[in-house]
Amino acid sequence: MPEIPRKWRLLKEDLLGRVERCDFTGPEANAPRVRRVTASAPFWMRPLARRLAAREARALDCLNGVSGVPNLVSFDGRTLVRGWIPGLPLQDAEAPEPEFFEKAGRLLDLIHGRGVAHNDLAKEPNILVGENGEPAFLDFQLASQGRSESSFFRLLVREDRRHLLKHKRTYCRESLTTAEVALLARPSFPARFWRATGKRVYLGVTRGILGWADREGAGDRGEA
Repeated sequence: MPEIPRKWRLLKEDLLGRVERCDFTGPEANAPRVRRVTASAPFWMRPLARRLAAREARALDCLNGVSGVPNLVSFDGRTLVRGWIPGLPLQDAEAPEPEFFEKAGRLLDLIHGRGVAHNDLAKEPNILVGENGEPAFLDFQLASQGRSESSFFRLLVREDRRHLLKHKRTYCRESLTTAEVALLARPSFPARFWRATGKRVYLGVTRGILGWADREGAGDRGEA
């Protein structure tokens, strides 16, 4: 018999739309799904909401089959449906060991190898500690795609790694290598410029208007 979905359950609703979870019975009982519904966003925010959903869909499609990244189920230009990875966001999980960040670094290398930069790893909720203790990355709305020979893409890759290391410094400072400490001490010029200029606007929008913060911001950022 075909899978029978239960009612979609609201996880989050903000100016970018609704995020909902659905469980299934039958053959898909162990494969919950999450959908991002941009049609519920205010009309003046829908273009942005759909643009961000499209970026996430492209990134997830490119990363299909990568363990530790939600699988893309469908995207029709307005509603994105993806898989769910059970676990806890980094800030809510038991303090991770250095091995967790080593695995997260390898996962990030794999993502970069597929030509995708996450661009939003400064937020702890975007890093998941799975039920099996393995790392996962969530929320690819700001993700970019590029080629390894592109200097700009290499810059984005560097910033992804630096943001992951900032979390390692928070939880496992004593395990940082000399090279990692050096990378943390040398943010790129665009990163420094962003902190001095655009970040203030970004925080004003995300915290003041959308109500997000680095440890908050999405019912689906804890699990996906």
